[in-house]
Amino acid sequence: MKHTLIFSLLFLCGTTSFARQQTDDSPLGAYEELTDTRAHDGREVWERMSAPVRLGWGSTDIRYAKQDLPTVEKIGRLRLKAWKGERIHAQAVLWTREALKEVKVTVSELRNGSSVIPSEDVTPHFVRYVMTDELNKDGKGGCGHRPNKTDWDSSLVADVLDINKVLDIEACTTRPIWLSLRVPTDVRAGRYRGTLTVSGANFKPLSLPFEVEVLARTLPEPKKWAFHLDLWQNPYAVARYYQVPLWSRAHFDAMLPLMRMLADAGQRAITTSIMYKPWNGQTEDHFDSMITRIKRIDGTWSYDYTVFDKWVEFMMNEVGIDEMINCYTMIPWDLRFDYYDQATNRVQFVEAKPGDAAYTEYWGVFLKDFARHLREKGWFEKTAISMDERPMEAMREAIKLIRETDPEFKITLAGNYHPEIESDLYYLSIPYGQQFPKEVKAERERRGQISTVYTCCTEAFPNTFTFSAPAEAAWTVFHAVAGGYDGYLRWAVNSWTTDPLRDSRFRSWAAGDTYSIYPGPRSSIRFERLVEGLQDCEKIARLRAELGARGATEKLDKLNRTVAKFTPEGLAASGQSATEMVAELHALLNTL
Repeated sequence: MKHTLIFSLLFLCGTTSFARQQTDDSPLGAYEELTDTRAHDGREVWERMSAPVRLGWGSTDIRYAKQDLPTVEKIGRLRLKAWKGERIHAQAVLWTREALKEVKVTVSELRNGSSVIPSEDVTPHFVRYVMTDELNKDGKGGCGHRPNKTDWDSSLVADVLDINKVLDIEACTTRPIWLSLRVPTDVRAGRYRGTLTVSGANFKPLSLPFEVEVLARTLPEPKKWAFHLDLWQNPYAVARYYQVPLWSRAHFDAMLPLMRMLADAGQRAITTSIMYKPWNGQTEDHFDSMITRIKRIDGTWSYDYTVFDKWVEFMMNEVGIDEMINCYTMIPWDLRFDYYDQATNRVQFVEAKPGDAAYTEYWGVFLKDFARHLREKGWFEKTAISMDERPMEAMREAIKLIRETDPEFKITLAGNYHPEIESDLYYLSIPYGQQFPKEVKAERERRGQISTVYTCCTEAFPNTFTFSAPAEAAWTVFHAVAGGYDGYLRWAVNSWTTDPLRDSRFRSWAAGDTYSIYPGPRSSIRFERLVEGLQDCEKIARLRAELGARGATEKLDKLNRTVAKFTPEGLAASGQSATEMVAELHALLNTL
């Protein structure tokens, strides 16, 4: 907190931009992957290759092993479909029994007569390998402390989409190549053809043809999607990994491309922390308070909103995420509340639970001043006091205090469904497996309230662990639509481990639970598959409206039946895998 006080003064005097120096401990550019010690194909297997270097079209549903010969179906020309404005993906696979030097990937423009999708709209990425682990030993989830990594079955897994354009590839290894193509909204419908080419210093170039059928429908920009996406951001992790001063211009510059990835996925909410360690420091980089509380010598209170304002203004004005400001939390896991005490010149703590007089004084005075500040900034209607997985009685006391202080404050909760407090919660996200009663959901819609579902380490499936099947990311958001929720929440999108590019394992929870985007910025297979699912959710909403308006009952019924399967019960009854279900729905959305 003392650092926060000092920094507030620095902000008022102006900030300095610091150059980022790459280190081996926190690389941003080139880096080496860890070694996989699991059994893999030996040299004798690789020697059976019909040619020293091979290239083929793979599947975005598969994480290809680094040191095993891949099974790749022979495809002359890969054929994809897309709406205008959609981002689609493909995965090629390069495998070699010889070391390759200075490998690079290029993609041509895609042509349909005189109509062109420029090559700038197509981005290839080398897929990099990161260390992962496994579910708990009972296979029922990924929660729990993991102090000793050797207790868990660990292996390298394909997930990171690299930003490096040139890569050396070891002998007897597989290197997937991820292709991301954004279809312009102004191209005409039709079939567009292009070529992916892999070249290097010591082998002849290899090429693969592909085709994209652009359909006569247009996907709107993410900001206009109906789906409410809430992935919690951690700015403190970025400052640590990029080795820049917290809240400096260099810090914001580092965060900008990362947070724009969220905006481009349809993110709705800004994650803010209004107290020190709201979650008791559960991540590698704990959250500090973005608001400094000062108890003056005379016993009155003052508040410094400098950091809070800078963060919110950055997210709104530079990133473009401006729908909600979620402020965590009035009910932390450890009921200790910090402030700077002028009388002792020290950071002190109030220890109190909701309902105590000390709790009421600490939060009541603050909430009144906070409401004043938010109204002055024009943010009050967007702001919510937010809690996370807290007991109902504690929530009742906090809600009572908020209502007594300013009844117009919005309140949110990510936690169990409690009918006793449901109506007080503007935004309520309940765990996977719980449902809103139909009449309650309808009433919440009438009141303009938001009702979503969340997953965390609890779910063995579906999830976005680094070992999860890629299609599970899309399955998760399809489940939100099938269950009648307004959207989806996940508690961490960039709470990085100590070495996130190489090792996704964490001291708590299954690997990858704490993040799905990497430093660089680098996306991941699971994040891109999540985006695919989010795009398809918008397609579902638009097709339902369109088919209903024109009375296409048969097609609408088929769509609704397919979507309805994305529940735990539907999954069990269908006999399909998550991958098969996602592929079926995606294909249907491009044929209706």
